[in-house]
Amino acid sequence: MSVSFAHNGDIDLAYETFGTEGRPLLLIQGGLAPMQGWPDEFCESLTHKGFHVARYDNRDAGQSSRATADYTLADSAADGTAVLDALGWPAAHVVGVSLGGMTAQVMATRQAERVLSLTSLSSAPDHLQRWNLRKVRTLVKFAALHRKRPKDPESAGEHLVRIYRIVGSPGYPHDEDWIRDVGRRTFHTRTDFAAFRRQGKAMYALGDRRAELAGVRAPTLVITGEADPVQPVSAGRATADAIPGAKFVTYAGMGHDLPRPLWPDLIGEIDAIASV
Repeated sequence: MSVSFAHNGDIDLAYETFGTEGRPLLLIQGGLAPMQGWPDEFCESLTHKGFHVARYDNRDAGQSSRATADYTLADSAADGTAVLDALGWPAAHVVGVSLGGMTAQVMATRQAERVLSLTSLSSAPDHLQRWNLRKVRTLVKFAALHRKRPKDPESAGEHLVRIYRIVGSPGYPHDEDWIRDVGRRTFHTRTDFAAFRRQGKAMYALGDRRAELAGVRAPTLVITGEADPVQPVSAGRATADAIPGAKFVTYAGMGHDLPRPLWPDLIGEIDAIASV
């Protein structure tokens, strides 16, 4: 896969594409995760639905630039439009997961003319509510893991497997061979703990965005796993309730990941909202 770079000021944004034509679709990953968190086969399946797919590394992740100062989700949203500019896309269907879902939401409010449809996966409209003991325990374990930087590709693969065992779907088998492979392949571009903290600050900086989300006019799909330990169903419901006409879908057994058995359903829902 050939990696290209878009530019937003002094931030370089690594991106890859699948397909050569079709409806433009931008995939935005969550905090820490490299763009490979969108599996190649998932992206290729989207091309079979008639999409021209792009995925990219957020600032402070993967092969994209590490920031030198704090930033907000508004800056992250501007990164997304910079990728659209590099691709020559006036607008695109935008799909974001977790922190990437928040970035996609901000794109749909502040760069509305660039967003043809919005899909918010495993995300939330704010950081102010829906805490529970399970979520606290999960985030404590998650943060503790990220303080321990793997020393080589093999340990990076095992490290990523441990993360998926914490946040992944309990109702579906984890593809641990794929997870290890992603961990190994992205070892040299891993996000460090300082970058992890900057991404967290970006999420908090804009506070409660529900009033702003009331202005979203793009067709919107909100998907949440019923077993998500990071963003529970109430977070997805709050997102959908904030956006006029949003469709809200939940899946039993789905955690904070993209379980392969659900790909046909997820891709079908993304295709349907992009066809409205």
